[in-house]
Amino acid sequence: MAAVDSFQLLYREIARSCNCYVETLALVGACYTACKAVIFMRDCYSLIRVHFIPRLVCHRDLSQQYGEWAVICGASEEIAKAYAEELARHGISVILISNDIRNLADTAKAISDAHGVEAIWIEADFSQGSTACRPIRDAIAGKDIGFIINSLDGSLDTSQDFTDLSESAVWDTINRNVVAATLVTRLALPAMVERGKGAVVNISAGRCFCPTPRKAPLSASTAFFDNFSRSLHYEYGNRGVFVQSLLPFRVASQRSEGKGSAGWLVPSPEVYARNALLTLGISHRTTGYWPHTIQFGLVQCMPEWIWILGSRVFTRAT
Repeated sequence: MAAVDSFQLLYREIARSCNCYVETLALVGACYTACKAVIFMRDCYSLIRVHFIPRLVCHRDLSQQYGEWAVICGASEEIAKAYAEELARHGISVILISNDIRNLADTAKAISDAHGVEAIWIEADFSQGSTACRPIRDAIAGKDIGFIINSLDGSLDTSQDFTDLSESAVWDTINRNVVAATLVTRLALPAMVERGKGAVVNISAGRCFCPTPRKAPLSASTAFFDNFSRSLHYEYGNRGVFVQSLLPFRVASQRSEGKGSAGWLVPSPEVYARNALLTLGISHRTTGYWPHTIQFGLVQCMPEWIWILGSRVFTRAT
């Protein structure tokens, strides 16, 4: 009995001495929970403010707010085409730029006929350096350029070890993404800054903040687009130019129609572009589509090793 009494006495003494620590830990836990609750409420408010409230606002006059012409670099991409058509629906004339002109002339004609705006197409091979800039410089001369849209080249999205890539494939990735976006922006941005209005939209990918094995050059290009946008925002945001980084996840395309139709999580390019344009002037960094924003938030909470493991499994399978 003496041993039992001694144990109970010891337990009470230890509990009494640790009581202050328990209260401290409880306070820390309460603060952590409150912090997480505030962050969750902030994210919910941001989701509503960016993706839902703009739908209630009356029609915007984009040509008056930004300018009458849009320069679309990477116009052969599905999202870029849809974005160009959505701008044309608002009365914006477009200049379509791509090194792949197989369907570019038909796209320009279709946009012009459907929406009654001017549509110009330009073939530009940015591996030629300044030579590729001449027709673009001539095309934008004297025009009220209000939009610069740069789209990541998805045709280069192949799964291959970096050492197995040919030099030409590496140069293609750099020229058609990094060089193209940089030069087109450099050509059209000065006039925007001089007028004190305009918008630059760089369409990257939702995976830009995580490294992707077996897609090293393209993964780095997505990060470049995102950081390029954010840097320009801090340079020219206070000078009337709105800069936006669009980070879409998977969007349906003509190439994927046989494998899966567009849906809630995988919208058609037209649905995505319509939603993304609503966020212009509101958010500087967004997925452009509210289900993608939820995906983006979930992926950000994911440990990097899980992302890498999933990427390796997926890229090996493809």
